[in-house]
Amino acid sequence: MDKLYQNINISVNSELFLKDPESSELGKKIVGQGILLIDDIGFEKFTFKKLGVKIKSNESSIYRYFENKHKFLVYITNWFWGWKEFQLTMSTYGISDSNEKLLKAIEVITHPVVQDFRFQHINEVALNHIIINESSKSYLTKEVETDNKEGYFSIYKRLVTRIAEMISEVSADYEYSLSLSSMVLDGALHQHFLKDHIQSITDCSEKKSVSNYFKDLVINTLKIELNG
Repeated sequence: MDKLYQNINISVNSELFLKDPESSELGKKIVGQGILLIDDIGFEKFTFKKLGVKIKSNESSIYRYFENKHKFLVYITNWFWGWKEFQLTMSTYGISDSNEKLLKAIEVITHPVVQDFRFQHINEVALNHIIINESSKSYLTKEVETDNKEGYFSIYKRLVTRIAEMISEVSADYEYSLSLSSMVLDGALHQHFLKDHIQSITDCSEKKSVSNYFKDLVINTLKIELNG
């Protein structure tokens, strides 16, 4: 099973790159080091020129993979949600109880990220920092509707739909399954941001986890009765 996991790739919309970065060692270095650089200096200060210096390669070589830094951000955001979907699938496989399955899914989506060594060229902890702090910049643009039509957010939308389906399995009469699902995904990022930067307006802390908050929210919203 471990050997099988080592061969897994996260599939990302091909419209986001000119050349698949997973197809070469340079491409993987561009993605991996790009993530570390954005985590270090922020997306606004990030440039392909600075990334070229970091990886000791010409700036032009990066442009052979990505058209611009916006598409790079959307690419790594897509990769993150694809990785979360992979985790969700593995963690909920074989769970027959709908309540347990939903709560496990919420735990996967909301708990703090640890590095996954199955994908050695990507530091998922650094990427998670970017998703919390920067990912809204991937869709808060004037081109968001065009980007949506191009399928830039398909993995995220698919993940929202999967969790919404789990919500409906728990409570078929609940009318807002998609809204609740997307709120959990986006809300978890926001609560992690507040916990790290503006603690005075959140109850979440090291003692009161973001994951427990959203599980409590869903349990009370859907009136889930837990066994034991």
